[in-house]
Amino acid sequence: MKPTAKNSVCLWYNGDAGEAARFYTTTFPDSSIDGVYRAPGDYPAGKQGDVITVEFTLMGIPCIALNGGPEFTHNESFSFQVATVDQEETDRYWNAIVGNGGEASVCGWCKDKWGVSWQITPLALIEAINDPDPAAAKRAFDAMLTMQNIDIAAIEPARRG
Repeated sequence: MKPTAKNSVCLWYNGDAGEAARFYTTTFPDSSIDGVYRAPGDYPAGKQGDVITVEFTLMGIPCIALNGGPEFTHNESFSFQVATVDQEETDRYWNAIVGNGGEASVCGWCKDKWGVSWQITPLALIEAINDPDPAAAKRAFDAMLTMQNIDIAAIEPARRG
């Protein structure tokens, strides 16, 4: 396999790298599967001919899904942060991830069914918690802390006080 990019994100899966890559590339724009590579011989997590890696682009970011086996699992120390422009886009991505076997968390965070963490973050939230008025930023931040999926309609009035 010759990587198509100088630097790629490599995500570890236990046999379902292809399924994960297909889900990501059909859910998010500017995404594609760029290559599927099979093992030339048996390896600890599989057999010759099994899919070992899937190269894909996720929202413009080059990624590799690796069928590495059960030894490692995903955790919150790595996440994809997706900036959204409105509530419809925020809800669409949140619902796609959580509704496809994923798990809701807090403050716009969720996990997909493979354990990869996502931050579905409206631009309105980023703007609000970076408001030059510290009191407005704190009110928006405090409102965010009460949410799972971010509700833009609740962030704006909190920001205004």
